[in-house]
Amino acid sequence: MNLKRFLLVSFLSISTTLRVMSQETSYPIIPKPAQLESMPGKFNWYKNTVIRNGAGISFTDATKELQQITGALKTTTKRPNFILIKKDPSITAAEGYKLVVEPSQITILAANKAGAFWAISTLKQLIGTPAFKVGTGAYVVPAVKIADAPKFAWRGMHLDVSRHFFDLDYLKTFIDRMVLYKFNKFHLHLTDDQGWRIEIKKYPELTSKGAWRKLNGQDSVCLKLAKDNPDYALPEKHFKTINGERMYGGFYTQEEMRGLIQYATAHGVEIIPEIDMPGHMMAATKLMPWLTASGISQQGVTFSEPLCPCKETTYDFAENVLSEIFSLFPSKYVHIGADEVEKDSWKKSEECKELMKRENLKSVEELQSYFVHRMERFLNSKGKKMIGWDEILEGGVSPTATMMYWRAWVPTAPKHAAEKGLDMIIMPGEYCYFDAQQDGGSLKKVYSFDPYNYNLTKAEEKLVLGIQSALWTEYIPSEARAEYMLYPRTQALSEVAWSNADKNWAEFEKRMNAQYPLLDAMNINYRQPDLTGFSPKSVFVNQTVLKVINPLASSVLRYTTDGTKPTVNSTVYNGQLVINKPTQVKIAAFRPNGKIGEVYTIDYDQQSYAKGVSLAKAEKGLKFSYYPKSYKLVTQINEADKKSDAITTAIEIPVKEQATTFGTKHEGYFYAAAQGVYTFYLRADDGSNLYLNNKLLVDNDGLHSAIEKSAQIALDKGYHPFKLLFIEGGGGYTLSLEYVGPDGQRKAVSAADFAHE
Repeated sequence: MNLKRFLLVSFLSISTTLRVMSQETSYPIIPKPAQLESMPGKFNWYKNTVIRNGAGISFTDATKELQQITGALKTTTKRPNFILIKKDPSITAAEGYKLVVEPSQITILAANKAGAFWAISTLKQLIGTPAFKVGTGAYVVPAVKIADAPKFAWRGMHLDVSRHFFDLDYLKTFIDRMVLYKFNKFHLHLTDDQGWRIEIKKYPELTSKGAWRKLNGQDSVCLKLAKDNPDYALPEKHFKTINGERMYGGFYTQEEMRGLIQYATAHGVEIIPEIDMPGHMMAATKLMPWLTASGISQQGVTFSEPLCPCKETTYDFAENVLSEIFSLFPSKYVHIGADEVEKDSWKKSEECKELMKRENLKSVEELQSYFVHRMERFLNSKGKKMIGWDEILEGGVSPTATMMYWRAWVPTAPKHAAEKGLDMIIMPGEYCYFDAQQDGGSLKKVYSFDPYNYNLTKAEEKLVLGIQSALWTEYIPSEARAEYMLYPRTQALSEVAWSNADKNWAEFEKRMNAQYPLLDAMNINYRQPDLTGFSPKSVFVNQTVLKVINPLASSVLRYTTDGTKPTVNSTVYNGQLVINKPTQVKIAAFRPNGKIGEVYTIDYDQQSYAKGVSLAKAEKGLKFSYYPKSYKLVTQINEADKKSDAITTAIEIPVKEQATTFGTKHEGYFYAAAQGVYTFYLRADDGSNLYLNNKLLVDNDGLHSAIEKSAQIALDKGYHPFKLLFIEGGGGYTLSLEYVGPDGQRKAVSAADFAHE
């Protein structure tokens, strides 16, 4: 295919599958381009490489970005090569671009500035680590032809700067990394109970006092965790002495925010501000308690006391604040939150009762909608569009609003919103809340996200503007901790948000593994991919060999057997370690820059094969019991709470109308088809315990996000007493059980594995 013909390729075929070659490693680009054709040769980018703008349009910001990249180069040459940025009217896809790298020339074709920036992001990834190191001699760019455009127009990342403050320099770095992975919407959560971060000139105390606090309970948790992990330490730069007291916090002046907005805009990123109301307002109500229905700023039963929707002073305050936000942020969108509203004080307020009667409102949910509708009318009158969390559906909602879907345990919300004609941004917590703790399955979970999987029709799918991540920072006080929680899940979500190419987890994983050196070059404190091939609770009968699968060849594994944490001086793992006595092994991966990954503790126990039991009459399936109560631990499940029972084929919950919180029990016998060591993998959200042979094998108890834990046991062939306890604490659940038997194959448990009498 010659260059002219390639440039005329229609974007109608943009969704075709990327041709599979060795491209996942030769061109490890994330997100995956829709069309990529490898070519022979390479382009050598020197300091005197000429950057040209084609006729018809000036890509000033894109040109500056290329010049900034060039500035890192040291050597020069007289070789006449150049980079051309040119407008291409034939590109009709929004934000689409074409990138052609030849030995003598790089050509960037785009319809607008955004497309040019995404081409440059691809170019940086093609260069690789040298693009992020000062003093590089020359860049080597592999020859290639790429045609690409995004799947979704809204590709967002969210950062909560209220719970813990992040300064402007880091926000610019945050934006740079968004751009590299083609995110274009920066949702900035500026206010909450814990701190008010944006200057409001009409109410200067919101930042002079509301931006600073004495250490709270969440800060104390972080300080405790910091004893073992310095990423949890509160940054000293965010402390200040005010009136003789040491206070923690910070805020942005309006002038500083204008500078950040200008920086973001120049890089193709739109900043969407969030001023959360009527709930999550304690930073303001502590200073102005008359804004609440009770006249007191306090914590309610579940959340903080909200603004009162029945007082005109509330609307005066809200409109004054938002007016300054409107003049500051050019985005047409403003997020008002409207989630997690504690309504008890509204029920007791005489003013609210009068308003509800006057407006014919039948519930406090409708009263919240009254507030939301009134604020939306104000936004619309100023040319702005309102975004709210999916609670805005409760009590009625305007079709002109945009809904952010986050409550995974309300799976009907997107369909409900679509039927009302609402634009939607889909970001359910189970996939998109990156403050949730990670384990070996987290990255694949994010990559599997399908934002259309909510019973939407093809017409309703058009209402999905896109997706975004969320990073709530109650327990994320530092930049290092934020990065650890964001990466590499950010890369997986970027591919879901952008790529029109077919998803392939194994191929993505190869490209992701090739990206880690690039993250090292950017000094990102990412979570390293898991070491696998073992269980933290391992057993052997006579002796065994520890075999560890290391996904990154450039990482060095080091271990100890004396109970201490591995260091860069610990023994190097050479591929296998013979275990012939009870031993504790601690092992970790070290990157070339010395950064350590997760430390894995493996406790080896010597066991004999547990004998099976005889069953008088073995029936397929497990006995199932259901307990519709709230428990914090599976060990609290009480037989007196049991409401129903059944027989299940495997691990399922056969209850059509489930309570918000409940417990379950599966009980019977596991059939070991052959003598050997069995490894069980229990993934649960919330808690779950696995008992085998009447002993606790896997302890995954407590209220938590989806976490996998595993353990081994030596079993003789036959039936073994089995019990699985589970609790759901609200917010949607995960429960799965897999195992590896003597055949070495990991698989989900099935009906063939279980029996009951």
